[in-house]
Amino acid sequence: MNKENNRSVDWSGLIEPMIPARKMRWVDALVLVTGFIALDWVSYFHPLHGLSITPWDPAPALGLVFALRFGWSAALLIALAIFVGDAWLRNLPFAVSAALAVLLATGYGAIGEALRRRLKSEEIFFGRYGLFEWVSVVVVGTLVNSAAFIFALTALDLVPISERTVAFARHWIGDTVGILVTMPVIWMVSGERGRALLRRLAMKGETVALLVAAAAALWIAFSVGAESEFKYFYVLFLPIVWAAARGGFAGAVLIATVIQIGIIVIVNRLGFSAISVFEVQMLTVVLAILGFFVGVVVDEQRRVSSELRQTLRLAAAGEMAGALAHELNQPLTALSAYATACDKLLQQGDTGDRLRDAVRRIVSESERAGEVIRRLRDFFRTGTTQLESVVLGDLLTSSVASFSGRAEKAGIRLTLAPVPDCVLLADRLQLEVVIRNLLSNAFDAVSNPSAAKRLVHLSALMEGPGRVCVQVEDSGPGLSAASAARLFEPFESTKSSGLGLGLVISRAIVDAHGGNLWAEIGGHGMFKLVLPVERKAAHGNI
Repeated sequence: MNKENNRSVDWSGLIEPMIPARKMRWVDALVLVTGFIALDWVSYFHPLHGLSITPWDPAPALGLVFALRFGWSAALLIALAIFVGDAWLRNLPFAVSAALAVLLATGYGAIGEALRRRLKSEEIFFGRYGLFEWVSVVVVGTLVNSAAFIFALTALDLVPISERTVAFARHWIGDTVGILVTMPVIWMVSGERGRALLRRLAMKGETVALLVAAAAALWIAFSVGAESEFKYFYVLFLPIVWAAARGGFAGAVLIATVIQIGIIVIVNRLGFSAISVFEVQMLTVVLAILGFFVGVVVDEQRRVSSELRQTLRLAAAGEMAGALAHELNQPLTALSAYATACDKLLQQGDTGDRLRDAVRRIVSESERAGEVIRRLRDFFRTGTTQLESVVLGDLLTSSVASFSGRAEKAGIRLTLAPVPDCVLLADRLQLEVVIRNLLSNAFDAVSNPSAAKRLVHLSALMEGPGRVCVQVEDSGPGLSAASAARLFEPFESTKSSGLGLGLVISRAIVDAHGGNLWAEIGGHGMFKLVLPVERKAAHGNI
C-alpha cells in the first residue's frame, strides 16, 4: 500500500465551524421539560379543534434555545414535553400523542441543528447578517414543520381536509410568531452576557419611560383603535423603535417581549376572535423583526464607533509621540552636553561655580524631560490637554527648524514669513502635532520627482482682533472639490502608505482649541488653520 495513504488526514480545515453542543445536565433537562409544558399551557387559547394550533406558541422558542445549546440531545426531551402537553392539555390518545411528539420534536431539532450549522457562533444576534439568517431559517423551518404536522393531523382525521389550509396557516403563524418574538429574550436570559445586558438596561431610568410608552401605545391601539379595526396599531412601532435606538438589540428584545405579553393579555381579556388574534399577531411579528433589525444596526454602529475612537486614539498617540520625541531631543542633548562638561571639569579638578552651574542645568533639563513624559502618561490615561501660553512665533519657528534637515535633503525650499506677535492659550505639543502634520503633507505634495519647483511656505496673518490664521502652502498640484470633500474623513488618504487619520486628528485637536482647519481648492496646495489669540506677545515680531 502507498505510504501516503497511511498518513493521517487533518479534516478540521474542511469542516465548517458551528456552535458547539454542550453536555446537558439534569437541571437543564428539568428546566426544558417543565418550561416547555408551562409555556404550552400558558399559550393554549383559541385552539383549532382542541389541538396545539394556537395564535401564539412560545414553547418551541425554548426548545430551539436548548437545541442550539445542547444539540440533538434536546430533541428527545422536547418530544417528552410535547407528549405530556398533548396527553394532558389536549387529552389525545397516547399513541397519537407519541407520534405527533416525535414528528414535531424532529422538526424542531432539525431547525436547531440548521441554526447551529448556519450561524457558527453563539453570538446569534451580534450582526444584521446573523439576524437575517436566523429569521430565514426559522421561517422556512417552521413552514416545513407545520406542513408535515398538518399532513399528519389530516391523515389521522384530527383535522378535516377542507380545513387543512387554514390549519396550516394558523399553526405556521403561531409557531413563527412564538419563536421570533420569544426566542431572543430566552436566548439572552440563558447566557451570561445577555443577562448582563438586560440587567444594565433594567437599571436605567429611561427603561421605565419606555415601559410607560409601551403601555400607552397598547392602550391607544386596543382601546381607541379597536373601534376602527386597529388602524392605530402603528403607534406600537414608536416604543420599540425608541428602545432599539437607545438600547440596541437588548432594548428591542425587552420592549418586544412586553408588547407581545400585553397583546396576549388584552386579546384574552377582551374576548377577541381567533381570526382577529391571528391578524394582530402578523402585525406583531413584523413589529418585532423591525425592532430587532434596528437594534442590531445600532449595536453595529456603536461597535464601529468604539473601534474608530480607539483607532483614532492610538493614531493620535503615535502623532503625539513624534512631537514628544522632538521635545525630548533637546533636553536629552543638553543633558549629554552638560554631563560631558561635568566630566571634563572633574578631570581638570574644577569643583567651583562652573561645575555647580553644570549640575544645576542637568537637574533643570531632567525636570523638563520628566514633565514631557508626565504629559505623555496623562494623554494615554485620560486624553487630557495641558493649556499654556504659547508664543505663535516660537511654535512656528520650532516646527520649521524640525523640518529643515528633511527639506535640505529633499531639495525643498522651506520658508517662514514674519509671524504676528501673539500668544495662544493652547497645548503646545498638540498644536505642534497639527503643524508638523500639515508640513509633512505639504512635503509629500511636492516630493514628485517631475516637479519643477519644490516650495513649501509657512505664514500667519491676523484675522480680526482675536484670531490668527496660519497658512501652509506648497507648489504641489492642489486639491479638487471631490478630494477636499473627503479629506477629513477617517481612513481617506491620498498616500498609499497613509492611514488617513492625520488630518482627522488634526481637525479634532483644532476643534478642541476653538479653531478651524480646512483645505483650499485651487491650483496649488493650501491649508488654513484659524486659532483664537490670547494676547499680544511681549517681545514683538519674529
